[in-house]
Amino acid sequence: MFTGIIETIGIVDEVLHINSNKTYWISSSISKELKVDQSVSHNGICLTVEEVDGNRHRVTAIKETLEKTTIDRWAKQNKVNLERCLQFNGRLDGHIVQGHIDTTGICIKAEAQNGSWVYQFQFAENFAELLVEKGSIAINGISLTIFDVKTDLFSVAIIPFTYTHTNMQDIQEGSVVNLEYDIIGKYVQRNQLLQGTT
Repeated sequence: MFTGIIETIGIVDEVLHINSNKTYWISSSISKELKVDQSVSHNGICLTVEEVDGNRHRVTAIKETLEKTTIDRWAKQNKVNLERCLQFNGRLDGHIVQGHIDTTGICIKAEAQNGSWVYQFQFAENFAELLVEKGSIAINGISLTIFDVKTDLFSVAIIPFTYTHTNMQDIQEGSVVNLEYDIIGKYVQRNQLLQGTT
């Protein structure tokens, strides 16, 4: 369980192909503090730490993750948003993020606006019921508030701190991002579906 408040940016050091899996070595300021078997959000993807070596750590993505997220596109020197799991003795500054990516989206507009940035993303229409005006979404693991919501489009506004301390700075028109919709919306949708079948 995560909050969508990014701790630091990691850098992909190495990509290894092992059978149908891909293994990644990530260097970061928090890698030395991680422990084997710990869950860490990488661009919103919950991955298990398999090894720690100084200022870097190793994770592996299997076929399911490679097919449903952007991780298959990662290459050396790519920036990755990192967040350790939520501690329940702390504040929930973002929103509840599971680290289970629902789908990917495409950036169709990225505009600087004199001290802030606005991005517009396109997503699959079958997820439209999960997005509400001023609701929450996780983009590459970042907890953000959405606005100007349409059936297949939404926008987010980025403050300077988020722009500087996450990989939003690398997103441009045509970039593919990981999307995780709000878990509360998913439960509401599921309940409505079940109510309709009884």
